[in-house]
Amino acid sequence: MNKLTSLLGIVACTTIVSSAQAAFITFGNQTLWNQFVTGSGWQVATETFNGVADGFYAGSYSGSVSGINWTGSATGGIYAQGGLFSTNNPVQLDFSFSPGVQGVGGNIFGTDFSFNVVPCIIQVTLADGSSYVNYATTSTDFVGFYSTGAAIASMSIQTTATGAGSVYATVDNLYFTVVPAPGSLALLGLAGLGAAARRRR
Repeated sequence: MNKLTSLLGIVACTTIVSSAQAAFITFGNQTLWNQFVTGSGWQVATETFNGVADGFYAGSYSGSVSGINWTGSATGGIYAQGGLFSTNNPVQLDFSFSPGVQGVGGNIFGTDFSFNVVPCIIQVTLADGSSYVNYATTSTDFVGFYSTGAAIASMSIQTTATGAGSVYATVDNLYFTVVPAPGSLALLGLAGLGAAARRRR
């Protein structure tokens, strides 16, 4: 059994998994992740990276969205182009979040030197070692996590080429769970009361 066949076996078992020790739920479908986190009372904030100017950044790059401070870093630096956030070299891409978040997801895939999407195997890993492994073939491929316990403070992305040439870990969007604004919470409460009243009739 070769390495690729072994990885495919892992993928088949981990599309949606839960780790009792770490209390993490992993998603490979963005619609399902969105439904799950919003159904758990969160709003979703999106970092599109459109505000990151094209070019090279030595070491790391930091940004903020809806009160979530994030930093992306990689050995050899970061390179951004057209709203895509990537590594300058074909190495691991690391993100840290402050404060930590209960849920995080992203459109995660691999690109070549010219930012063309190339098929690859991605492995996305959290600080405790919980990870997701799958093929990525398009810029809309998604990986998401939700923690039922401790907040998620970091995430690392590794890519493995399935063909010739180097592959660069690349992210198009990052999605974070954030606490709804007080007005939104009130509306959610009223909606819940209305739904409860309808069920009792």
